[in-house]
Amino acid sequence: MPVPLATYRVQMHAEFGFEAAAAIADYLSALGVSHLYASPYLQANQGSTHGYDILDHSRVSEEIGGADAHAKLCETLGRNNLGQILDVVPNHMSISSRDNVWWWDVLENGQSSLYAQYFDVDWQPPEQKLHDTVLLPILGDHYGRIVDAGEIQLQYHNGSFTFHYHDHVMPVAPRSLNELLERAARRSDSPDLAFIADSFGNLPHSTATDGPSVTRRHRDKEVLRRQLARLCAENPAIASAIDNLVEETNVSPNEIDLLLDRQNYRLAYWRSAGQELDYRRFFDINTLVSMKVEDERVFSDMHVLVLKWVRQGVLDGLRVDHPDGLRDPAQYFQRLTQAVPHGWIVVEKILEPGETLPEDWPVAGTTGYDFLNRLGSLLVDQEGERPISEFYTRFTGVSTDYLRMVHQKKHYVLKKLFGSDINRLTFLLAKVCERQKRYRDYSRRELNAMLREVIACFPVYRTYVRAEAGQVSDRDTLYVTQAIESAKRHRPDIDEDLLDFLRDLLLLRVRGTLESELVMRFQQHTGPVMAKGIEDTVFYNYNRLVALNEVGGDPGRFGLSLDQFHADCLETQKRWSQSMIATTTHDTKRSEDVRARISLLAEIPDRWAETVERWAAHNESSKTGGYPDRNIEYLLYQTLVGAWPIDTARTLEYVQKVAREAKAYTSWTDPDRDYEAALRSFVVALLANPEFVADLTGFVTPLIEPGRINSLAQVLIKLTAPGVPDIYQGNELWDLSLVDPDNRRPVDYVVRRRLLDALRTATAEEVLARSDEGLPKMWVTKQALGVRKRRPALFGPNGEYRPIRAAGARADHVVAYSRGPGCVVVAPRLPLRLDGRWEETSLPLPDGEWYNELTADVVSGGVTPLKTLLKRFPVALLTRLDR
Repeated sequence: MPVPLATYRVQMHAEFGFEAAAAIADYLSALGVSHLYASPYLQANQGSTHGYDILDHSRVSEEIGGADAHAKLCETLGRNNLGQILDVVPNHMSISSRDNVWWWDVLENGQSSLYAQYFDVDWQPPEQKLHDTVLLPILGDHYGRIVDAGEIQLQYHNGSFTFHYHDHVMPVAPRSLNELLERAARRSDSPDLAFIADSFGNLPHSTATDGPSVTRRHRDKEVLRRQLARLCAENPAIASAIDNLVEETNVSPNEIDLLLDRQNYRLAYWRSAGQELDYRRFFDINTLVSMKVEDERVFSDMHVLVLKWVRQGVLDGLRVDHPDGLRDPAQYFQRLTQAVPHGWIVVEKILEPGETLPEDWPVAGTTGYDFLNRLGSLLVDQEGERPISEFYTRFTGVSTDYLRMVHQKKHYVLKKLFGSDINRLTFLLAKVCERQKRYRDYSRRELNAMLREVIACFPVYRTYVRAEAGQVSDRDTLYVTQAIESAKRHRPDIDEDLLDFLRDLLLLRVRGTLESELVMRFQQHTGPVMAKGIEDTVFYNYNRLVALNEVGGDPGRFGLSLDQFHADCLETQKRWSQSMIATTTHDTKRSEDVRARISLLAEIPDRWAETVERWAAHNESSKTGGYPDRNIEYLLYQTLVGAWPIDTARTLEYVQKVAREAKAYTSWTDPDRDYEAALRSFVVALLANPEFVADLTGFVTPLIEPGRINSLAQVLIKLTAPGVPDIYQGNELWDLSLVDPDNRRPVDYVVRRRLLDALRTATAEEVLARSDEGLPKMWVTKQALGVRKRRPALFGPNGEYRPIRAAGARADHVVAYSRGPGCVVVAPRLPLRLDGRWEETSLPLPDGEWYNELTADVVSGGVTPLKTLLKRFPVALLTRLDR
């Protein structure tokens, strides 16, 4: 199976299904990509706009079009010489619908379910009341109040009983039905119903996950249900007796409570999940339960369709979502590679700056967040750091100590979102300590505090110690040691001996079954805290320059040097040349073009500060009770600059999400209606104020063209740097989108087809003349993809990346490199400071004759003035002419 030349990511949902994707296949082929890269499209929740909430791995989504439409899509892609990459979700499944038959079976049958070991449920959690049950935190108030209000109702239909609470439906355990059915049998004087009641009560109850007893229970249960349904259909008196008993039960809170108490789940107030939840989730989302994909049977059942498609050639590769949630990612990737040895596999691994992908993962690389941040940082003027930082603190009162905020916010989410997870981890650590005479006297409170501190100090998403195999890498040792030493500095009150013991546990210097379990569990918890603490909290509070606030980025580092960027590209070519590289994804906080414009502010810090002060003074009267606060106001101004023109509706939706993610004054779980009303009122007033809008437009207008130059530099570098470039849907034209759902709006492919057709005969000058339509970006995209297609060896694993250093006063303003002997890339950076004045700066082109794919000019090798090379178009893509 070929490694893609370039991919094009589409978001699949009911409004853009298989038929719609098939309709753009010819367009994508003409644009020049080699593969359609699809978001998950197995059966997910009804109305899902992203597909990560999968309910059933054995079938494609009916909402997206079903199996027939999927087959037609695959056929259409083949006719257009396009391959396909699919996003797969091994970490979790949705449990918000009874259509997840595995989870339904667990709720119905508890530990005797066929699927009890598919889900990461702790059947013996710290809370005794939750033993052998699953906590379902779905109630809008405390359990007793909900029951007393009659909001939970029992229903009977066709041999089955269910509980209903608003939109939630839960099964009734078969063994709990015997008393109710016995009463119905007495009322209807039916020995047949009495027999069925007795049989339900005597169903085998086993904690085994497979074997004859479980299979027999499952079979017998279904037989009894069919018998009950038939008996009711044949005997109206029996049906009436059951219906009457259901009605009597529903009007009696005590009866409902007694029946609920016999279930394999415990209904609870939704807020109880924060401290008592007994299953592992995807981050803090209660309706996405984590899977035990390390079990070979679970792996097989979750990948049944996906692996078949790869083997059949329907798919050429896979994008693996959130591998850090897996118990043993290396084992998972080894198993996946064994199943599809020739598939191209990339992983959504978020690497912190300086972190590398584990060497024992048999994958092509990451999904490109590391590249995205390096390239984005390259466009930020490092000379602007001091004035931007000073103004940010002066205007907002927020410190620019990034690491301090990270530490604080990780503690915040540990307390607010992950209490139940840390409680279970504490319980396990206590059991380990109980077996050690030096540590058995530490209280759970002390152990809990230590775990929270070490997790808050963890410098990366997670380590990858393989406890069962006894494998600890040097990187694991480094990061664990850093976390422990940092915890000692932050919490000198925690016994150093205890911290050292935890370090030794995490590095397998103390071994045992419980110890191994603790290590593997610990590693699955650091990632969610990092993600929620930084991506979904810090990135909405640390607003110094929000172009740097992207997944895997470090906003505390202001920009990246040209030398470091080249060094990173050389390393990528050497080690991960088939990794995906991206500039926009479905999860980015801002599109590439928004970031490209906001980055310009670092080049004009004084002008920016003066403008913000003027805007703040002008808009002060639009605040309500002093709100919104300065920090979110500052973020709003950057957003308006980056996304302008943007309408009020989109801005309102965005700022509400920003405010709730920041969790400073309001949040998703505890919304402050007054604060949010003040924020909405402020936004509406701003965008309805002619003076402010005119001032905003006047500030943004001079930034549009330099921002577009940044964007063209980004797209050209992405399409030619080491790796496999991905284009996010619609971003072949300018796209000023914000975080989801804004970046998942419909894409107008009618316009894109028309513009692509216009490129067939357009000159460079004609392309630039239609800049407002986005034609320059599409032109660079099409031409660069064409070079990759004609000369793939230049960009493959055997290709070469060689930096080209400019000479002259403006040498730091150009990014230039060659790809093998046949391609040279030239792109400007920091365009505002450059102001088009290359002066005598020149580039030493390799010998030979070079054809500029963007202007059709021919250039001779040797010292070439940049003002000549970039005279007709902002970037240059040169290919060597054959002699």
